[in-house]
Amino acid sequence: MNSSWGAWTFVFVAAVNTCIGNLLLKQSRLKSTDSGLLSLLLSPWFLGGLVFYGINVVLFAKALEKLPVSTAYPVFAGIGFTLIAISGSWLFRENFSQNHWIGLGMIMAGIIIMSRS
Repeated sequence: MNSSWGAWTFVFVAAVNTCIGNLLLKQSRLKSTDSGLLSLLLSPWFLGGLVFYGINVVLFAKALEKLPVSTAYPVFAGIGFTLIAISGSWLFRENFSQNHWIGLGMIMAGIIIMSRS
């Protein structure tokens, strides 16, 4: 496997992990019966989110061994944003309008342009 493809795989998997982490954080707030800080810190959903964020950091750091941060981060953020917007809409029934689809399409176009440089 070309090392650049491996690095882009790390970026993609890191973005998936950040999406999962965000979804777990949202779930931690939905399942909480107490808005206190201790309740947040002890929530298994919150702790799971932290684990996925930690994995994200490790994978993204590995990707940066081969990729410039000025390209890798916008691609990572765009993929993560797209995954979070779609999965948040699907899992939590959050609003997702035509404007969301247009915006996501523009983000994906930007990701393709940035990853080809």
